[in-house]
Amino acid sequence: MSARLVEIIVPDAGVPQANALIAEHCSRFWQEPVPDGLEKFSCVVPSRSIELLIATLDENFRGTEGFSVLVLQVEAVLPEIPELQDIAPPTAGARKPPTKLEAFFTRDRISTNELYDDIEASLELRPNYLLTVILSALIAALGMRSGQTAVVIGAMIIAPLLGPTMAMAMAATLGDRALGRRALITLVTGIAAALLFTFLLGMFIDVDPLVPELRNRTIVQPADIALALACGAAGVLAFSQGASLSLVGVMIAVALVPPIAAAGLFFGSGEESLGVSALFLLATNLVCINVAGIATFLVQGLPPRSWRLTSGIFVIWLLVLVLFVGLVGGRIALGAG
Repeated sequence: MSARLVEIIVPDAGVPQANALIAEHCSRFWQEPVPDGLEKFSCVVPSRSIELLIATLDENFRGTEGFSVLVLQVEAVLPEIPELQDIAPPTAGARKPPTKLEAFFTRDRISTNELYDDIEASLELRPNYLLTVILSALIAALGMRSGQTAVVIGAMIIAPLLGPTMAMAMAATLGDRALGRRALITLVTGIAAALLFTFLLGMFIDVDPLVPELRNRTIVQPADIALALACGAAGVLAFSQGASLSLVGVMIAVALVPPIAAAGLFFGSGEESLGVSALFLLATNLVCINVAGIATFLVQGLPPRSWRLTSGIFVIWLLVLVLFVGLVGGRIALGAG
């Protein structure tokens, strides 16, 4: 069972309306008075129905003084509530009932509000974020230089790039410009800091471009594109189900941290052409993650504010990906020739 405890506070004047709205989403709820002329409703709601319940309450009580909603995860309910086992979420009033396909895709996703809350802290440009990005890049760089795969994997674990990367895909899906701007600034700043410090590292240590761990980051193969697409889709699936960012972040870091670290080392050691190739791999992976991320968010039922805007952004990312695939195919053809 996947359910949430929802606590709704409304002014006394809104009690009849709130009572009617909540009754449309769950058959069992309770209410109690709270100070300052307010009333609190509590109900256990299936996770798949949270999105609709919050949207309905927001439509009816937005701007109402004292109105608030608190959503908490439920670990267990005794005795069991039968409606929590239903396949199709309830519908509100005259709203069109969701199709079986919509119910299937959205049943395992946490609400949009929860997604925002989970990702909010990861977009703060704090010293800890920059320090962790820099350290992960330096560890990855040293691990690749010496061919120690285990060290490179360790760098993935601490890399905090999942938050801004997922936020970019989420912002594109929702059409949230403010979220997209914050995510882009955070991601670009982290990448720039990692490049700068690995560049400085490359100036003071010997870098052998023939080491497989480094050389592999200068070549973009169809398998790399497939890997990045799979990482983006898997990252969104795990994130949208409420998985820990630190755990999910490893699969995103696999596609981002090594190319960043390799590019910095190559530029620092005077291998500019190899550095550009590593940056091309980074750019390709970022595009793939966003394409797969937007598509997966849509499949998960994340509701765009404007389908025109979301479709436009997705088409742009898709065209860039097609261009990159063409460039990769051209390089492979030239190499074969």
